[in-house]
Order: sequence, then C-alpha cells, then structure tokens
Amino acid sequence: MLNRLAVEMYARGLSVRDIEDALREATGDPLLSRTAVSELTDTLWEDYEAFCQRDLATFEVEYLFIDAVYEGLRAWGCSQGLLCAWGICRDGRKVLLHLALGSRESYENCLEFIRDMVQRGLPIPLLVATDGAPGLIRAVTEVWSKSLRQRCLAHKMRNILDKVPKEAQEEIKRRVRDVFYAPSLEMAQDRAAELLHAYQETYPAAMRSFSNDLEACLVYLRCPLVHHKSIRTTNLLERAFQESRRRTKVIPHFFTERACLKLVFSALWKTSQRWRRVAMTDLERQQLALLRRELGLPLHSGQEAYIHR
Repeated sequence: MLNRLAVEMYARGLSVRDIEDALREATGDPLLSRTAVSELTDTLWEDYEAFCQRDLATFEVEYLFIDAVYEGLRAWGCSQGLLCAWGICRDGRKVLLHLALGSRESYENCLEFIRDMVQRGLPIPLLVATDGAPGLIRAVTEVWSKSLRQRCLAHKMRNILDKVPKEAQEEIKRRVRDVFYAPSLEMAQDRAAELLHAYQETYPAAMRSFSNDLEACLVYLRCPLVHHKSIRTTNLLERAFQESRRRTKVIPHFFTERACLKLVFSALWKTSQRWRRVAMTDLERQQLALLRRELGLPLHSGQEAYIHR
C-alpha cells in the first residue's frame, strides 16, 4: 500500500524529496528513503516501455493527431521535444498512441516516430492533424500520402495574428474565424478570397501566412459535421500537456531522458483515461467509409457494409 502511494504521489508531480518528507514516522524517521522511492518509480518506466510496445492494429483510427511538448534536460543543456500521438477511433474512443523523444520536431525524428507506429500495426488514418512544423508535415505526407492533412487552426491563428498590429488583431481574428469555421468548404473558400482581397495590401505578411497551407486548414470540412470541432485543432493534446507541465514544474530540468519520459507519460496517460468519446452514429460511419473510398484508403473491418447502404 505504501509503495503504491509513493508511486502515485510521484506521478502526480511530487518530487522524490517531497515524498520522503511526506512519508515519515511520528518520530520523524522516513518510511521510505529517496533511494527507495526512486526504485519504486521505476515501475512507471516499465509502464512506459510496455506502452511503446503495444500492438496498435486493434485501434481503428480515423483521426490522428501529432504534437510536441518541450521539457528541460540537464544532460542536453536545453529543452528537448517529446512527440505525442493520439487518435479518434471508428467507435468514437480517444486513445493515446505514442510518446517519444523527438528533437525539435525534425523530419528524421518525426519520420522515425511515425514509422514506429506503422510497424506496430497502426491502420492508415483518414485525417492527420499537426501544427506547422515543416519536418512533421513532410514526414506525415511521406508516410500517409493519401490521408487528409489538417493544419491545427489554433496554431495557425496565432501565426497570423503575430503579423498584425495589436489594434487590428480582433478584427482580423474575427474575419479569419469566419473562414476557418465556415459551414462548408465552398463558403470557406469564398470567404478566404474576400479576406485576401480586403487585407492583402494593408497586412501583406499576415495574408501570406493566412494563404500559406490554406487547403490543409480547411480540409476538415470534408469530414462529418459533428466531428468538426474535435478535429480542426490539436487542442486536446494542448490541454493534456498543460496537465503534464503542472506535474513536471517541480522538476524544471530533468537529469535524464528516462526520468522525463516516465513522468510525462504517467501524466498524459492519466489524463487520457478521462477523455470523452465523440459521436459515431451509423451516419458518421457511412460518411467516413465513403470518404475513405473516395481517397483510395483501405477500409476498416466492417466498413464495406456502409458503402452499399
């Protein structure tokens, strides 16, 4: 019981010293030494290793999301990126799929990260959502060339507004939102043309940022309407990372990759267990099956029946 409590305290963000101080006899003697606590938390590393070896073939992923969180590593003398992937499955479940060190979202790291999931059987996703990191985009398009690629709209909006004077940001934000959150792809394209015509000369840098990769910003509109809010950003990962940072802030710089990975994994895993499903009625399943057929992607088990309805 005491051992499990120590591991849980560590996973919730307490340092080894905090745990030693909290678990003391009435006399003041520690119930567990720092060394003992460190050894106990190695079970988190075992959990992480098992997670990284899971067979992913059973997860019928329709929507895949990839993002990164940065943590300080003393051995490296700087922050290093941790790549994370999660997905929405055909039954509506949200699942954490992979977590690994990925230096600055470079192409090589991202490609290795994605290939690891593929080698473990991850089915080809219908849509992959990412931020604008060039290395990540290149790796995604190379591995899943037929899948839809969605640019995270939250990241994109920040990029655009960074190039607009403060006094005009609310106006531009409202106009860009009208494009990004249009009820149909056709309306989004029409509104985008109007926006560019209205502001091209006034804010050329912002409009270049807006038009760059615009197709990937709007591609989610081809998917079932009820899923739009869930798939146009990587915000769910952002919220999970906020929980991770809350727990890791007691250790602003990890000594090793292992210490960093096991704590971030435990935080993300606990958060993922509380994720809610998205709606997946027969209508959405049929729409997804038809879109897969249109894109030339393999169907999941049982999707063929929805094609002929």
